[in-house]
Amino acid sequence: MQAVVLAGGLATRMQPRTLTVPKSMLEVAGRPFVDWQLERMAACGVGDVIMCVGHLAEQIEAHVGDGSRHGVRVRWAHEGPRLLGTAGAVRATLELLAPQFLVTYGDSYLPFDYAEPLRLLQAHADCDGVMAIYKNGGKWDASNVVADAARAWVLRYEKGQTDSAFDHIDYGATALRREVIAALPLGETRALDAIQHDLARRKRLRACVAHDRFFEIGSPGGLSELDRHLRTRTAP
Repeated sequence: MQAVVLAGGLATRMQPRTLTVPKSMLEVAGRPFVDWQLERMAACGVGDVIMCVGHLAEQIEAHVGDGSRHGVRVRWAHEGPRLLGTAGAVRATLELLAPQFLVTYGDSYLPFDYAEPLRLLQAHADCDGVMAIYKNGGKWDASNVVADAARAWVLRYEKGQTDSAFDHIDYGATALRREVIAALPLGETRALDAIQHDLARRKRLRACVAHDRFFEIGSPGGLSELDRHLRTRTAP
């Protein structure tokens, strides 16, 4: 199973630390964050990882290498001097993509089965993507998903909503078919959320329900919360 990790951002909210250290290399519970993330994926059966990197990429690549000590195979995709957006960065990796792959973020730690969205996508020909969702109710961040009653489909996906009908949130992991990305023009700046919005509108985006809150290191508060979680947990 394959995952694409979007880890090329400038991490402006974490400056000044990220002026010299890429976000994936920030220390969490005594280790670089990327160690925790890759080992979590490996524990879920994800064995092939494409790291999309940009800002201070050489530090991440030097630390992770081929990924073997984390239990995965890592390949590297360098975004270059011009930021392409989240979908544009994935489009640049097209030659490396499997027929189905998972997209996640370089600052997200997700205590769920990373492989489950991929399994659902492989099992259902009636969709082009499977988004992991969490019943957030606006607690951890702004909710942006409306699911059907069975929570089998994402009916609407819109950022910046205040409508109470949006009671779920994009958990930070979406499985996609390769042809969804292949249809995008190469080299154009594109956002992943626009693709997710379109798939939901066309009822081509299934849902995968996560039951535990997500963590992120994109803000000082988020990093502190994950640090506490990893230091106090009793099981992997």
